[in-house]
Amino acid sequence: MATEATDAAGHMAANLAGPPSKALNIATWQYPQNIKRSFQNIARIHPTVKVSRGDGPIVRLHLAEEKLGKLEVAKASITDPALTVRGVMHATNTDAVLVMHNGRILWEKYYNTMTSLTDHLLMSVSKTLVGSLAGALVDAGKLDTEQTVTTYVPALERSGYAGARVRDLLDMRSGIRFSEEYLDPQAEVRQLEEAIGWAPQRGGIGPIGMYEFLLTLKAKGPHGSVFEYRSCETDALGWVLEAAGGAPMQELLSDYVWSKLGAQQDLVMGVDQFGTGMFDGGFNACLRDLARFGHLYVNGGRALTGKQVLSEEWIADTFIDDPALVQAFSQSPGDNMMPGGHYRNQIWFPNPATGAAVALGIHGQMIYMDPATKLVAVKLSSWPLPQDASKLFPTIRAFEAISAHLAERKI
Repeated sequence: MATEATDAAGHMAANLAGPPSKALNIATWQYPQNIKRSFQNIARIHPTVKVSRGDGPIVRLHLAEEKLGKLEVAKASITDPALTVRGVMHATNTDAVLVMHNGRILWEKYYNTMTSLTDHLLMSVSKTLVGSLAGALVDAGKLDTEQTVTTYVPALERSGYAGARVRDLLDMRSGIRFSEEYLDPQAEVRQLEEAIGWAPQRGGIGPIGMYEFLLTLKAKGPHGSVFEYRSCETDALGWVLEAAGGAPMQELLSDYVWSKLGAQQDLVMGVDQFGTGMFDGGFNACLRDLARFGHLYVNGGRALTGKQVLSEEWIADTFIDDPALVQAFSQSPGDNMMPGGHYRNQIWFPNPATGAAVALGIHGQMIYMDPATKLVAVKLSSWPLPQDASKLFPTIRAFEAISAHLAERKI
């Protein structure tokens, strides 16, 4: 999820909106007026496969309700309105929100037909799921992040990814040419949707499938240089992980991650017309299972089941304090509006003052993970526009306010 401001781009949404339509199909599912329904019904629109939760018991999340909605949220400037946590949630098209501390649910709310059983499209929060599998395969000795991607997928030699390392994909520092301008129908991020059958043919790239589309991408600069947010990095990474792990994504992610969480439901993965995963933004999950997943990143890689899903070394690598990452982030060609922040292992680190990790997806999907306070906060949303800084950053500050409150309470 790139985070450039879009407040001034509201009129451009008409490029995606088209004529009013309540029907949900590949042409209409991303219309602003349909987002609330389509994000809760992806399996009715696109082909999907299940990522099994396994056959273990469901981990119970204990309720310890706190009155967090009244907490005040810090202003970004003196002209910002005074807001509470509840006010931020009401103002940001929230479908569901959950705050969890050490496995205890402190706050949980559902809106817009959402329930605790509803699968919701995660958009680019999906990237963090894929990044977690990368960590698990590294831990298992099946993946070396310093190897080139062609070590695992020789076919990528025919693309602009030739010479890129797995590490470059994880941190989005390849030199590939790929536009993430969601409101530009000609951008590569929209061509990708056409290629995998998630959008109508527009006379561009055509329905060629995920992997063939990746082979069409060209390099525009050296690999391992500046950070630039590009969804194709995760899709190429997914291909590498399938090759390294020797199985499809749905099997690998289940075996190495999802089946170890004590999840209540299977994870749902959208796929292309050939059954290949839409790795960068096609996963769907319920609210509580996302909290169970997020707990890995605040608990040294250990799940609520007690299983060590990701090694402490991988978690430490993810939270590494590396000035080179900050410099690469600051030199990004786009304004990410996160001064001093960085990106690592398919996760955003927006605020160096807190060090919290944030999984982000367009239209307002988020997992906020703060190891210092063992806080996991999940928000699923249906913003009309893909990006909206006026909704994103107040949400982050709301979760920061909760984390600060927990730190003060020392609970």
